[in-house]
Amino acid sequence: MTVRTEETTTEEARAAFAREWQEWHARHEKIRADAHGFLAITGLHWLDATPTRFDDAPGAWSSRPEGVVVELAEDEELVLDGEVLRGRHDFGVLAERSSIFPAAGDAVIEVAKRGGYDIVRPRHPDNPLLLAYTGTPAYAPDPRWARTARFVPFETPRPTTVGAAVEGLQHVYDAVGRVEFDLDGEELALTAFNGRTPGSLMILLTDATSGVTTYAANRSLSLPAPAADGTVPIDFNRATNLPCAYTELATCPLPPAENRLAVAIEAGEQTPTTPVTAHRSVPN
Repeated sequence: MTVRTEETTTEEARAAFAREWQEWHARHEKIRADAHGFLAITGLHWLDATPTRFDDAPGAWSSRPEGVVVELAEDEELVLDGEVLRGRHDFGVLAERSSIFPAAGDAVIEVAKRGGYDIVRPRHPDNPLLLAYTGTPAYAPDPRWARTARFVPFETPRPTTVGAAVEGLQHVYDAVGRVEFDLDGEELALTAFNGRTPGSLMILLTDATSGVTTYAANRSLSLPAPAADGTVPIDFNRATNLPCAYTELATCPLPPAENRLAVAIEAGEQTPTTPVTAHRSVPN
């Protein structure tokens, strides 16, 4: 007969917590290493009114008042949503932070708007950065860093301007409230933006580990929609690197000033083994 003790139960809970984190991290790594993910990006091309050709994408690209335009030569084509594009194609005016992904052979050509600028970012599955990727180190999962927080919504969303990994670029996000939590007896709070799914939250942050064991510029946290009573789980074991930790061809946002914590959050993803040391600027 096995005698179950509180210590046994705690050990089992920690093991289950670690397994769940490992499964989550494996899914995250699989997405990161996708053939057309951000590790496959080969160029960050800023568009203007002059049709311009790039070595890693078919066509001559420009940004006009009517939106992004590509002019394809007779022997060139793109495929978008099953439709073959030839000659001139107008993508129209893109919404901020939106992307379109027409295919060009085994590559995709991301057409996007970031910080008010139209850009083209080709993604090639044979990009050396992607082929050389072997994974991202992380702290061992620890339940200590998983907390129940309180979401305090703002009366109305507050447009918040933040910097970007690209010098001279800015992003504007709607801050929807603050996530308050206790850490070893200290009350802390982080400004939260809208997440990817309705009601969910996204947090950008740095802490005392940033630039030491974790990426200096930023990490992000995704939180589910808060419960009716305002409670929301926050798990720093799932603090993840943004694309700018891996490539200078990213336009990632930086945390607002109030999200730069003085405490050390020794949880989540750490600095990649080949970190980025410099970033490009927006062309004048």
